[in-house]
Amino acid sequence: MGHRALVAYRRPDHRYDLRYSHWGGEHLSLASRITRETPLADGAIAAELLATAITRDRILAGYLDPCVYEALYVVTPGARYTVVSYRVCWLEWGDGRDDGRGAIVEVSPGARDRTLRTWLRATKTVLGDIVEMGALSRRAALTYLEARICEERDGTVYTYDWTAEHTGGGSRPDYWPAGDHDRR
Repeated sequence: MGHRALVAYRRPDHRYDLRYSHWGGEHLSLASRITRETPLADGAIAAELLATAITRDRILAGYLDPCVYEALYVVTPGARYTVVSYRVCWLEWGDGRDDGRGAIVEVSPGARDRTLRTWLRATKTVLGDIVEMGALSRRAALTYLEARICEERDGTVYTYDWTAEHTGGGSRPDYWPAGDHDRR
């Protein structure tokens, strides 16, 4: 099965090239294995490109399926070669509806990552039980979960496979804000 991760390498034009890692998502171990000297983490990241020259928002909307990927790494080459790891959180319940809602949370490997995964699993379980008991609608539970992950975990919520039809041609309902690690 694997523990899949996407690795986004920033280009000089501020777009990204994407690569795939089959086992990079389990413990966020690639955060320390991706270096200037080993940009593909000694073969843990596939050499073949999945996509070239894509925007940050397109990574989320077009490639980072929260049902498939467990982690995202953003690599910024240059004088300050940095690797930022994100845990991908699937915000839906596994009943076949609305699979495309996810969130990314910047987290370091180890205890902080385990705490986040435990918190998400527990929160989703409790909310799922409350929905099944009829005390809360599915939409209200999802809204609550999204708010908690944004407010308490500083997460970024996104919709995978977003198209203009979802909002009647209007603007995107969510986006990936630029962080300090994106500045040169």
